[in-house]
Amino acid sequence: MTAAGANGRVPGRLPSGIFSAAMIPDAPVLVGVDPATGRPHPPLPCASPEDVAAAVADARKARGRWREAGVEGRAAVLRRGIEKLADPAVAESLAERITSEMGKPIAKARAEIATVLARFEPYVERAKAASAPTRAREGGIEVEVTYRPLGVAAVIGPWNYPVATPANLLLSSLLMGNTVVFKPSEVTPRTGLALAEILADALPRGVLSCVVGGGDVGRTLVEGGVDLVAFTGSVRTGQAIMKAAAEHMTRLVLELGGKDPMIVLPGADLDRAVAFAVQQGFANSGQVCVAVERILVHREVQGAFTERLVAGVENLTVGPPGDPDTDLGPLATAAQRDHVQALVEDAILRGARARTPVRFFGPGFFAAPVVLDDVTPEMRILHEETFGPVVTVESFDEVDDAVERANATPYGLGASVWGPDDQASAVAERIEAGMVGVNRGISAAAGAPWVGWKKSGYGYARSVEGMRQFAVPQSIARNVASGG
Repeated sequence: MTAAGANGRVPGRLPSGIFSAAMIPDAPVLVGVDPATGRPHPPLPCASPEDVAAAVADARKARGRWREAGVEGRAAVLRRGIEKLADPAVAESLAERITSEMGKPIAKARAEIATVLARFEPYVERAKAASAPTRAREGGIEVEVTYRPLGVAAVIGPWNYPVATPANLLLSSLLMGNTVVFKPSEVTPRTGLALAEILADALPRGVLSCVVGGGDVGRTLVEGGVDLVAFTGSVRTGQAIMKAAAEHMTRLVLELGGKDPMIVLPGADLDRAVAFAVQQGFANSGQVCVAVERILVHREVQGAFTERLVAGVENLTVGPPGDPDTDLGPLATAAQRDHVQALVEDAILRGARARTPVRFFGPGFFAAPVVLDDVTPEMRILHEETFGPVVTVESFDEVDDAVERANATPYGLGASVWGPDDQASAVAERIEAGMVGVNRGISAAAGAPWVGWKKSGYGYARSVEGMRQFAVPQSIARNVASGG
């Protein structure tokens, strides 16, 4: 169920509003690969430019009634779609798609779906708060500020969290009154299609459509007259979207790459810090935008920290993602496996020491978790986003040096600092990142925004102010009686 078609053929429509695919011999197709086996999935037809234009046009037609439904009305309709994810059969089918398309261990795939259910009601409450008008008076003037939907949003999702991350953007867009055309990652198109169908089945026609394809389809969508582009992915693609959006001044919400540092001070609880490094460095095989990639440890505790870190990593199980006991499945694609391998080999060639066995193996795109120390600034791995199961360990003597090195990156998404609370808090305030954890990981709890500095993002989401990124404020000034 995808927007597909070629040769001017008009695709059919399902009641859900998702375009149906017709296998056309000369139509472009996506041929994904099961990352655990290397075997190809059946080909999936891509959307044509005409399909993308039709999806945007449908969204444009549907936006008036959807806007008029109000937050409560929109939430009630969306809730019917979200509640389908509570059906064990629906959730399991979606989890299996995640596993087969990008290699996430099945237990982690199930947990990803559960997060969408858990986040829905808080999103509704934040949308209500974000949509509420504000009023202020000055002299004889009263100004009312309302937050109006932008119109048609393009949501372009990533492959590493192909349900949870698109759901964040879809719900933000839809709850704030926009209609949406969704393009899932070309790595996980079937997962994206399934998510879109679950949600769209409860929605009026045109409110949510889904188009499938590679970068050409994404480019057509971005250039297709939408009012907002919400994208999660690489810096390079984010920059291309910004250039394409500039012509029409299209609004943007971009979550891009990360190279998150973790600073460990003297006096830190090493057991807690190591447990966090193992979890946050290797979850999803390191394919997380806020994964710990660089660990800076005070020389006083470096030896003890590194020994415990190596022991913890050696306890991780790499194996088939369908096995519920697997900690790390394969990397999502051959290209990602090759990128990680190239960074590790470059570091070792330049003198880094691998504290754990370095193994890249198949069938599929498996990589054993790696801890590297003796890393130096000329190594690519200290500057390029790894997005794989690798962490580097560096030592420092002075806190100023640790802060300088932590900030010496074009990225600024997440970070964490570990040590006595007052000292760790003081260091955290000096880190150039949108989200910093003190003796814990980052969090969007309590309505905090999910936001990056520098090349890690443009705009933000999840908080009340993040919800307003999906709307445009309009101020209306009126005369009022003085003293009234």
